[in-house]
Amino acid sequence: MAVILGQINKMKSPRQKRKSPKEQPANVLQEPAVAYGIAQSRQVRNSLSLMGLADIAAYKTIQSTTDFIERIREGLPKKALDHLSEIAGLTDIEMAGIIHTSDRTLRRYAASQKLNAEQSERIIELARLYTRGADVFDDIESFKIWMATPVDALGGKKPKVFLDTSMGIELLMEELGRIEQGIFA
Repeated sequence: MAVILGQINKMKSPRQKRKSPKEQPANVLQEPAVAYGIAQSRQVRNSLSLMGLADIAAYKTIQSTTDFIERIREGLPKKALDHLSEIAGLTDIEMAGIIHTSDRTLRRYAASQKLNAEQSERIIELARLYTRGADVFDDIESFKIWMATPVDALGGKKPKVFLDTSMGIELLMEELGRIEQGIFA
């Protein structure tokens, strides 16, 4: 046992003193969060565009998930739902089912009327999903075709049927990750 422990200790490399940022070469990324922050900002911008909110001053300040949470609490305007629905190719009946209301109620909403927090959250989740799907499939049209096609990895179901729950959207995000990595079930 002592012999094995001695061999393990020899294999460990000595701890190196961390260099200060001034000592690090300029081309070395110091914080991984910086790289993720750039990608997230692009995703946020694209998600806002899918909802038709990218050019509205009140939404230009959104840079992170925490900013989205504040907007969810305030409620998104119904026009965000309409814009996303049109781009995603979802019917009023499909969208009503996704946000758990009737299509008749949905039609009565004014474009400027605020959705409740649950509906706003679902719209943002959908926008993030469609943004990710467009990235993975290289365009929104290819992603829409995938959404309407039965997928073996999803039990032979069309991805669209999972849009009515947060867990369903999370499942689709995971599946997109597998597709992006080249893992097909």
